[in-house]
Amino acid sequence: MSELLFVPVVVFLVIVAPIWLMLHYGTRNSANKRLSTKDEALLEDLHESARRMEERIHSLERILDSDAPEWRDKT
Repeated sequence: MSELLFVPVVVFLVIVAPIWLMLHYGTRNSANKRLSTKDEALLEDLHESARRMEERIHSLERILDSDAPEWRDKT
């Protein structure tokens, strides 16, 4: 009886199971590539913080340029 099941089991494990696993995890990973609303909100907050920080850096550079024009040469 076990000889009758050997060939179908081997065919299933060698051909069907790998294809099944690739399709299963392929669709699962493509569904997870989208950002959640929480991730989008966090990304927007980070973008806004980076924009404000860039404005502050530009302001500090303008102040330093007017107070100490040679500050860029010191680095």
